Amino acid sequence: MLRVVLAQPRGFCAGVERAIEIVERALKKYGPPIYVRHEIVHNRHVVEDLRKRGAVFVDEVDEVPPGAITIFSAHGVAKRVEQFAAERQLPVIDATCPLVAKVHNEGRRYAAQGRDIVLVGHAGHAEVEGTIGQVPGTVHLVQTAEDVAKLNVRDPTKLSYITQTTLSVDDTRGIIAALKARFPSIVGPDVRDICYATQNRQQAVRELAQDVDIILVVGSKNSSNSNRLREIGEELGKPSYLIDDASDLNASWFDKVSSVGVTAGASAPELLVQGVLDGLRQFGEIEVSTLAGAAEDVRFRFPAQVADV
Repeated sequence: MLRVVLAQPRGFCAGVERAIEIVERALKKYGPPIYVRHEIVHNRHVVEDLRKRGAVFVDEVDEVPPGAITIFSAHGVAKRVEQFAAERQLPVIDATCPLVAKVHNEGRRYAAQGRDIVLVGHAGHAEVEGTIGQVPGTVHLVQTAEDVAKLNVRDPTKLSYITQTTLSVDDTRGIIAALKARFPSIVGPDVRDICYATQNRQQAVRELAQDVDIILVVGSKNSSNSNRLREIGEELGKPSYLIDDASDLNASWFDKVSSVGVTAGASAPELLVQGVLDGLRQFGEIEVSTLAGAAEDVRFRFPAQVADV
């Protein structure tokens, strides 16, 4: 008997649920095709499902035909993207996660105070590129505490920091401590502004690691928060695997293993988790339980264009 413990919470967060439903509502209201700049969320299965239903994913808005409904992904976009869409008179529905939009607003507020801004995040991530492009000032990207020592800022007394939402309090703690040590007058958002979903899912993996032999994280390879969940499992000494779905399961992982923890990144649907449970049954009988964990009841409003669908 293989004991399987499900993390709680796991899978979709409110921002992801909202973004996916915005595309679904737009398809229902306007009919296909609906054009989406970049993947609406970082999950291959979600993107493929929406593509089958008439969503067309493009790299840039210049690929969108004139007059076609255009959706910006949950990760947010740079100001230049908004401006280009406006110049082309594209009808835009913005699915940017409200917590990402909050970071944009903080960055603009700090820039208006004449401050340089330090963005704690991953280079090349869609959210980071969007955030840098939303702030009308000097933005320095740092990925590690070591990067802080190399920072060259205009005025150390006029400095602020913001963070990528898919990093948790724990992910950013060391970097922020290094920033405060080097720049004592630096200002930044309250710790409560960190994305609740990222923090909750990471805490759930820490609790899972105390109770199981190995950890499976359901999520796509390009999902920042899913990769981090796997890393945390490894850091806590438990073999941890990032899998797209049940087809990635490897029988050798379960040799001499009596318990398996299963979680999912914030952009992975519960359907995939249930599929993994079915996949585990091919190795024998399983007994499933769920950790007690934080209850999430956050809900975000929809953009006006699809609020009435």
